[in-house]
Amino acid sequence: MLLLSTAYFAPISYYSELLSNDSVVIEKFENYIRKSYRNRCTIYGANGLLNLVVPVVKSVETKIPITEIEISYDTPWQKLHFKSLEAAYRRSPYYEYYIDDLMIFFNERFKYLYQFNMLILKTVCYLLKIHFNVQESSSYVKNVGDGIIDLRYAIHPKIKQLHLQRYSYNQVFAEKWGFKPNLSILDLLFNTGPDAIKILLTVNH
Repeated sequence: MLLLSTAYFAPISYYSELLSNDSVVIEKFENYIRKSYRNRCTIYGANGLLNLVVPVVKSVETKIPITEIEISYDTPWQKLHFKSLEAAYRRSPYYEYYIDDLMIFFNERFKYLYQFNMLILKTVCYLLKIHFNVQESSSYVKNVGDGIIDLRYAIHPKIKQLHLQRYSYNQVFAEKWGFKPNLSILDLLFNTGPDAIKILLTVNH
């Protein structure tokens, strides 16, 4: 069984692990962790890497269940995220093919981050043609025993996974800045389209 956190357009390594495991569980009962992929993703723009962050409603509480984290709309972040994606990927081979299926995440308002991310996960799996075999935890998983791969905190912006350097694919700005591994799944989707799943299968091998 693979144990993952929720994520906003998670990185390639996240989907590669998901594809490689028959049983996947999303941790629903953890506390929210700041500055993680739970509310951010990294894309490849004309000036290099760019982090897109979903703002959340601030609270005086230090420990908040992930399912209670509300998305903030004090700033027009959806419009800004879409404009950033458009600028970064409009010249990619498959941007026009997929963007309409993703516009719901930039046009409609969702109250809770966890629900928002779960719909993203289902949508991306559908676009990748990955069989959606994902479940949600029924309680917080404290004791990780044999047969459980716990990546809830291992897939993190500050943790480099060196084995992910082994694969490559064409990226829009690679000639300018070089190949950048383990970006948001959107980078792989827009640049490689139906070949994305083949690349995901090579990431961890």
